[in-house]
Amino acid sequence: QVQLVESGGGLVQAGGSLRLSCAASGRTFSTLAMGWFRQAPGKEREFVAAISWSGGITDYADSVKGRFTISRDSAKNTVYLQMNSLKPEDTAVYYCAADPSRTYSGRYYSNYNYWGQGTQVTVSS
Repeated sequence: QVQLVESGGGLVQAGGSLRLSCAASGRTFSTLAMGWFRQAPGKEREFVAAISWSGGITDYADSVKGRFTISRDSAKNTVYLQMNSLKPEDTAVYYCAADPSRTYSGRYYSNYNYWGQGTQVTVSS
C-alpha cells in the first residue's frame, strides 16, 4: 500500500504562484512513478504532469507547459508541483498519483494505482 498526502493548495490571484507537495509513504519512494492530475467542477479528471522514478523523464499537459514544473526529492519522499503564472482556468482540485509497477506512467490515469485525497487550488481573476 502507498499513502499519498497532498498539501500546498489555496487561493491565489491570477499571475501568482503556488507549490503543491505530495508526501508518499508505505513503499520505497524511488520505485514510484508519480503524476499530478486535476479536476475542475463539472469536468473530467485531466493530466497535468508526470515524472519517472529517477526524475529523468518529465511530461506536461500543453495547457501548463512552461508554467508548471514537477520535481521529486527522494530524501523527503515528496513530489512537488511548482505552479507559476497561474490562470483562473487552473482552478481545480489537484491530485497526486503513484504507480509502483512502472518506471514512468505518463498521462494515463488508469496507470496509477494510488491517489491522494486532493488539494484545492483556486485562482481569482
